[in-house]
Amino acid sequence: MTRTNYGPGPVAVLGLGTMGTGLASRLLAQGIQVRVWNRTPERTEPLARAGAVAVGRPSEAAEGTSAVICTVADGEALGAVLRGPDGVLARGTYSGALICASTVAPEEIVRLAGDVPSVMDVGMLGNRDHARDGELRLFVGGEERVFTAGRPLLELLGKEVVHLGALGSGMRMKLLLNLLMGIEVQAMAEAAELAAATGLDKQLVLRTIAGSGFASPVMSFKSRRLATGRFDEPDFRLRLMAKDLMLATEQAAAAGLRLPLTAAAAHTHTRAAEQGFGDEDCAAVTRAVAPEPGTHT
Repeated sequence: MTRTNYGPGPVAVLGLGTMGTGLASRLLAQGIQVRVWNRTPERTEPLARAGAVAVGRPSEAAEGTSAVICTVADGEALGAVLRGPDGVLARGTYSGALICASTVAPEEIVRLAGDVPSVMDVGMLGNRDHARDGELRLFVGGEERVFTAGRPLLELLGKEVVHLGALGSGMRMKLLLNLLMGIEVQAMAEAAELAAATGLDKQLVLRTIAGSGFASPVMSFKSRRLATGRFDEPDFRLRLMAKDLMLATEQAAAAGLRLPLTAAAAHTHTRAAEQGFGDEDCAAVTRAVAPEPGTHT
């Protein structure tokens, strides 16, 4: 698919974490003009060497583009890049597709969008490699006509693109998916720590789990991190998983639901983040499960 399928202008990517960098790389590889911004400018340098235009403000990144993709960490950061003094919407509306792919509360998306009609919220399922290779699964909320106009660009970024309904729907789906991931990875970490504490070979147990019918693909993938104990160069930071699990519990409370497993996982991830593991991969939740040094079983 070529650039002419969705519009003549370049695309801005705001926020160059794992997913933002992957998306910008994908666009560059497809011959799209890309403008990039990140709160810490040094993250723009590899993409600038690859052909992107690095700028100093979100509003500057958006100038002359047909689409803006926001992939910042949380609601506060998204509010700043959209509505802050240097934000995309600081001087009024934006005429292109405004794609919010940051995982935030659905109500936050609606509030930040205000009366801007071109906003879509996109829940992304996949990792950095999927983002770079156009293999994401994308779940979209927003007006039907806005989705239809933006779909060619989304199909450039993902192998599956699903319109779920009104604005906020993409975030609701993303929170459900991360809820499952957080619980599954914590459950596997607990099983591995119990194995080690009771005399079983932890590596053998993790291989067994990964090759069993009990394991989801994400568990098989994360089992390798648990086996090696390497949580640097994260696929998804633990503090972001803690945030998303807390958002899911808040959504449940607002709907009058009790989600005991989600609440427990949110507590464990929050504790691990408070212990200093927030910028490690989310599989580092095992640190909050492992026995304290010197503990005997």
